[in-house]
Formats: sequence, structure tokens, C-alpha cells
Amino acid sequence: MGAVGALAAIESRHRTGRGQVVDVALYEPMLRMLDEMIPLHGALGTVRERIGSGTEYVVPHNHYQARDGSWIAIACTNDRMFERLAVDAMGQPRLPAEFASMDERIRRRDELDARVQAWIGSLDAAEALARLDAADVPCSRVNSVKDIFEDEHMRARENLIPVPGPGGDTLWMPGIVPKLSRTPGRVTSAGPATVGAHNEEIYCGRLGLTRDDLAALAKKGIV
Repeated sequence: MGAVGALAAIESRHRTGRGQVVDVALYEPMLRMLDEMIPLHGALGTVRERIGSGTEYVVPHNHYQARDGSWIAIACTNDRMFERLAVDAMGQPRLPAEFASMDERIRRRDELDARVQAWIGSLDAAEALARLDAADVPCSRVNSVKDIFEDEHMRARENLIPVPGPGGDTLWMPGIVPKLSRTPGRVTSAGPATVGAHNEEIYCGRLGLTRDDLAALAKKGIV
């Protein structure tokens, strides 16, 4: 949000010739992402309680465990998506009539989640995801860090990059985000091996302190 504010201020400066202060607190971006919780409480006094990995106003919209222990996220936000899940993926053509509206699905949340879980739980994740994808149902594997390392898309996008480590070894780190076409950037180092590794270079080489000065600062616990 701070970056967006800075860009908006720059654009305003281009148009008006005047700069301005961008004011954003650390918590405010998250507050802005609370969706309808603020107006709903303001109008009705509603306090949303925790419901795990589900979603308040959409069912089925949850994480379900496959037979091999992997977890799969499914999000059916309208009747058409739910019908594709029930009929095309799960092979249960009676479900759309039994849970004909979102209100009905929300009212019987636990029952419907159990039905979806029973189906997902009967399949390995790869097979379940293949059926869901074929049925055009919004879904995703809930990836562990191991899954991320093995994901071909992540590799192709250079989301994981090898970087020379401080001891001469190789460290894997997240890649650069976002990617810019003309100035893509690069990661050249994982940083120093120890805290304060560059103290002498900075304090003595650039700030003009002597080694005795630096030693005195270290003795006092300042550096």
C-alpha cells in the first residue's frame, strides 16, 4: 500500500508539479483487506467468529485431505461451479438439487463439507486435482515447501534461485518479484556469514574510525 501510495503521489506530481506526504500505518493494509467485516459490524453488530479454513458466505470453500495425506483447496463461489464439482468431478448428479442454493449450502455447511471430504479422501491428490481441473472447478494443491521445490511452474518462473552462500556453498532463495522487462534485477549474494562481518570495512574504511575506536565500541557492546 505504501508503494501504491508513492506511485499515486508521483503521478499527482507529474500533473500538478507538487509533491505530498504518503501516510500509511503498518496495520492499515491488512485492515483494508477485511472485506465486508467492517460495514457488516457497523450496520448489524455482527462479529465474525473463526471457522477454520472455510469461508463465511461460500460453501464448499475449504481445504480437504486426499487419500495420500495431501490437502486440496476447493472454492465453488456460485451454483454453476458447484454443479461442475458435484456432477462432472464427483459424479454425484443428485447433489445440485439437494443443495440447490448457496443459502442451503451455507446452512448445511458441515454436511456438505463432509460429502466433499469423503470424495477427496477416496483419491490421491493427483487424481483428484486432475478430475477437478477437467471439470473446471477452482482448486489447488496446498503446497508444502517440498512441493514448491518440486513444482515445474515455480522452476520455470525462477521463483526459486540458487545463490552463492557465505561459505562457498549454494543457498536456495526466493526469486525476484516483480519481474521487470528492462531492469529485471538479480541476487548476487546471500549476505555475510556472521553479524558484523563488514563492520571494519564500514566504520574504518568509510566512516574514518580507527581500529582502536571500533574495538572500543565492540567492548561497550555498541557494535
